[in-house]
Amino acid sequence: MIVIDIPGSVAFILDKLEKAGYEAYIVGGCVRDAILGKSPSDWDITTSALPSQVKEIFHKTIDTGLQHGTVTVMMKGEGYEVTTYRIDGEYEDGRHPKEVSYTLSLDEDLKRRDFTINAMAYNPRTGLVDRFDGQKDLENGIIRCVGDPDERFSEDALRIMRAVRFSGQLGFKIDKKTFEAIENHYEDLRKVSWERIRVELIKLIVSAHADRLYALSDSKILGVILPEMVPCVGCDHDNDHHIYDVYEHIVHSVQNMNYFFGNNDFESYTEEQTMGFDEEKKRLYKKYLKEAAKIAKEVIDKADDKDHTILSTTMFLHDIEKPSCKSFDGKKVHFFGHPEAGAQTADKILRRLTYDNDSIDTIRKLIRWHDYRDYRKEIKVRHLIHKVGKEDILKLFVVQFADVLAQNPDKFDDKFEKLFYTFELTKKVLNSDAVFQIKDLEINGNDLIDMGFVRGPMIGAILNELLQKVLNEPELNRHDTLISIAKEHLT
Repeated sequence: MIVIDIPGSVAFILDKLEKAGYEAYIVGGCVRDAILGKSPSDWDITTSALPSQVKEIFHKTIDTGLQHGTVTVMMKGEGYEVTTYRIDGEYEDGRHPKEVSYTLSLDEDLKRRDFTINAMAYNPRTGLVDRFDGQKDLENGIIRCVGDPDERFSEDALRIMRAVRFSGQLGFKIDKKTFEAIENHYEDLRKVSWERIRVELIKLIVSAHADRLYALSDSKILGVILPEMVPCVGCDHDNDHHIYDVYEHIVHSVQNMNYFFGNNDFESYTEEQTMGFDEEKKRLYKKYLKEAAKIAKEVIDKADDKDHTILSTTMFLHDIEKPSCKSFDGKKVHFFGHPEAGAQTADKILRRLTYDNDSIDTIRKLIRWHDYRDYRKEIKVRHLIHKVGKEDILKLFVVQFADVLAQNPDKFDDKFEKLFYTFELTKKVLNSDAVFQIKDLEINGNDLIDMGFVRGPMIGAILNELLQKVLNEPELNRHDTLISIAKEHLT
């Protein structure tokens, strides 16, 4: 018999509802996570009590979703959603039921939920209520719809993305009938807001099993949510630097980034990534993954979820314009200009998906410079830091590590030797007195105006010219020296 350790406040709410004569259970994701041995982030409660009755029982409540039968009960400053058993009416827009009616049947409430693993309820007295074999699907690693999958996806198209996302987060396979229903209904995703698609896509991109991104292409979801990515699927690199096509390379690079963030252990991850490799390729991959991950940890040790999202999204979009930039010079295949084009396309995609502006700016910069390798001299490092920014330059190396690790291991020695050397050189430059931005110059616009320059674009142009000189020769960053150089524009 399954026993779930329920927090005291949650147990109190269940107990108080039951003592008032109502049924009450924890339900959904918290039950799923608890059975999997994970610590639930939310504890949702379902009950036979109506919202008005819940409000009578508890002293402090908030009307957070009365149209859906939800009241938030406040306990010790924390809120717990309590929702009345309900039956959803007809779905007219592929997202929301036209109306919601209450029921006294827990089974009816569970029947309307998306997947079997999310359709389980529990309370300490009754134990686990599992009418649709959710526990069995958890044991077997299966994502399966409750009832008819065509009906579930017709009701709410977002469930299509949720199926793939749960597959990535949990490492589960999607049930055959459920996947067939996804293939039947993927076009319905056009009814879903870009914001909601973004939420699910990010959870998939940063997941421990980001290889489930293949489900987006296999099911044609990609053509609806990211049509710009479709040409990457099956686009061969046709050179000895790569062993995967463009979309496969992208997926492997996302997986590498997530490994840097602590997803998966070394042995299981390398076994998965080197499947089909010869012994030498395996050796090289393991060697450089270990070394790259150690350096990456220096950079992202204090990174938060937003940083993870930025870097994994960067990997997902970094080569999106390779197909459009593919060319052949008679001897070799090239992808000239794909970072610049990719940065522009990424900007358009990220705005459509409602990413925040700071994330968009950072991702765009990292994509623009992800393929730039020729900076083993301090002067070039200073110029690159100026373009990328002090706060993001080391992140660029993490991006490059994830990128190269998704290429041909036979080429790793030379590429990583240069990357590791330049990483240390960049840290040295960052710790020097070098100046990378106009605001750090020993001269400013007011100084130029005092010299006789007229306010306007000329001021910015001169300051930028001075910065370029200082990037080349840091010792020029002296007030009197810069004044002398600027005077040349007055003659």
